[in-house]
Amino acid sequence: MRQRVGLFLNTQSAEAIRWAEHGAQRLLERGFEVCLPAEFAPYMGRQLLSRLLVHPIAHVGDIADLILVFGGDGTMLAAAQQFLQSGIPLMGINVGKLGFLAEFGVHELEGALDALLHGTYRVVDRTVLEAEVRQKRFYALNEVVIEKHASPRMVRLRAHVNEHHIADYRADGLIVTTPTGSTAYSLSCGGPIIAPNARVLCLTPICPHMLTLRALVIPDDCRIRIEVLSDDGAVLVPDGQRQEPLAPGDSVTVHLAPYVLKLVKHAESSYFDLLRRKLLWAADAVPSP
Repeated sequence: MRQRVGLFLNTQSAEAIRWAEHGAQRLLERGFEVCLPAEFAPYMGRQLLSRLLVHPIAHVGDIADLILVFGGDGTMLAAAQQFLQSGIPLMGINVGKLGFLAEFGVHELEGALDALLHGTYRVVDRTVLEAEVRQKRFYALNEVVIEKHASPRMVRLRAHVNEHHIADYRADGLIVTTPTGSTAYSLSCGGPIIAPNARVLCLTPICPHMLTLRALVIPDDCRIRIEVLSDDGAVLVPDGQRQEPLAPGDSVTVHLAPYVLKLVKHAESSYFDLLRRKLLWAADAVPSP
């Protein structure tokens, strides 16, 4: 049976569209069937489109064996929101800037497609967060952020872990991050880099007005409850993909989701190779003699 590869792309980027068309053509030449979510059809050339299987995006997640994502890390997070519950692996082709989640560069596209053809790649599972508030559920691969909303003033939040009071925060916000998200927003706020297979979560305050409040690493089987104390309320932001307003007194519960996200990785490289390549981690600032 022929393998089916779905496409997902950043339609705001002409480069992402161009590379997605090129990738689709090269997949067809290698004997793959290529599935395209219907909302992306207007961005494909007519001749190429006639050779693709066009379906609603929910159906693509049911019939494809893998999703090829063209864009940057934001596009990868958007794809994660769409395909999380299908359990389908995502392979990111970076047409953005850093590309930490979209691990394969466009210069590696041919090799990446050959890896798909021959099965010479790794699939890793990444933990996902579930946030609940007012009987609504939100999911995040990187982080759940609770931050100030429509006010220049700091937000006041009270955090509990397994119903034990941790701290009251006066800050611009609070990040609950997975190991995957530890190199994203949390890192820019002084949080630690966490290896993706570590069974932990991290609470990282955003610009706290207290010298004693720093990032806190906890086991990932904990349930975190964050209460909004500010009269101005706050906003819940999962993976930067949407905003859910929070009223004073609202409580957000954050814990591991019953799903994992599957990411396609280079067969031979490690997480630490990626850190050195993308973040220049451990780069020696002293020139060699």
